[in-house]
Amino acid sequence: MMDATILFVDDEVGFVDAMSKRLARRNMKIHTAHDGEQAMKSLAENPGIEVVILDMKMPGKDGLEVLRDIKRDHPIVEVIMLTGHATVESAIEGMQNGAFDYLMKPCNIDDLAEKIWMAAKVYHEHEDEEVKSRIDDITHRMA
Repeated sequence: MMDATILFVDDEVGFVDAMSKRLARRNMKIHTAHDGEQAMKSLAENPGIEVVILDMKMPGKDGLEVLRDIKRDHPIVEVIMLTGHATVESAIEGMQNGAFDYLMKPCNIDDLAEKIWMAAKVYHEHEDEEVKSRIDDITHRMA
């Protein structure tokens, strides 16, 4: 299992604290936010974040709006939607907007950790593709 750097976004402070402690014991570096605005600020200030765990129902911007913002500003960051109020439609909409996966609360911590590691692996594959693309671009410009 690899390390992962995540951002946990949920307006339930106690839930974020409890889950963060449990994930930190699995070699994950945790950043937290309690609304969409804090989430976007944290992503801007911490460029090493690979995976966002994102609650669907929050005051202000809901999870889908924040997901769209993340994918617009940080397209290779993977997002796992997490909710206690899921519908099939909201899961489909989340996936159509670029979510990596969609889990129900309460979720099994081992299942969540496994999804995070899978998402971090995909993040690094995209990151490698991005670096290769930039190298190719520089090589072509210098030729």
